[in-house]
Amino acid sequence: MRLLVSVRSADEVGAALAGGAEIIDVKEPSRGTLGAADHEVVRAVEARLPTAIPLSVALGDPPDEKAVRTAVGRQPPRRQPGEVILKLGFAGTSGRQGIVNRLAAALDQARHVGSPAIVAVAYADYARAPAPSPADVLRASVRTGAAGVLIDTFVKDGSDLFASVSDEALAEWIAEARASGLLVAVAGSLGRDAIARVGDAGPDVVGVRGAACEGGRLGRVSAERVRELRAAITAIEGRHGSRVRGCQAGEARMPGSSPARFHGSRV
Repeated sequence: MRLLVSVRSADEVGAALAGGAEIIDVKEPSRGTLGAADHEVVRAVEARLPTAIPLSVALGDPPDEKAVRTAVGRQPPRRQPGEVILKLGFAGTSGRQGIVNRLAAALDQARHVGSPAIVAVAYADYARAPAPSPADVLRASVRTGAAGVLIDTFVKDGSDLFASVSDEALAEWIAEARASGLLVAVAGSLGRDAIARVGDAGPDVVGVRGAACEGGRLGRVSAERVRELRAAITAIEGRHGSRVRGCQAGEARMPGSSPARFHGSRV
């Protein structure tokens, strides 16, 4: 599993990398789960990254296809061989076709800005957003050819992902996504104990913000905290071997069956 650490400024990049972050994500947590950072912040973070470190950017939950195109079009083309990953949420979107339309717009616009990977974000507590169910986000991602999916929590109230999803259902959703050829990421106020539970399901990427910071998600990234999280992932990999090391973006996987079912606000 690769460790993604979200930063809110270029000044946090050094600590995240020193602690062992393998993907640097840019967002503004005061603006919500997928709070989009200002364009200047994204550019400043990108300038601090070694080319081999993937850059992830939160785009928020754009209200329509035009807003999606604008958000994607503003992102920086990355120096090779680094990757760019754009995370797109769907809070307020009605129906699976709405997800498909926004993903199609994002994928089309991405071809004009260096073809970054589009990752669709599902909320485990989707009824609180409101947003489409994770099952619908997964189906739409497969249909449109998105690069991957992320499951997160929309409401940041101190509860972690497992307040809205069972271990078994999360593992089923991850397995369906990976079988369908998608990169799979998991986030949602994850601490060390929650990361250990997530690791049993074997996603490709684990994303953190609050657990990596002194002072919570609005605080500042700490190299020591990131190092502890990276060590927790290494321990999981030691127990389970290659099953939880995850697949790199772009690896082919066997086609899967229908996406996992979600019920109410719990998976």
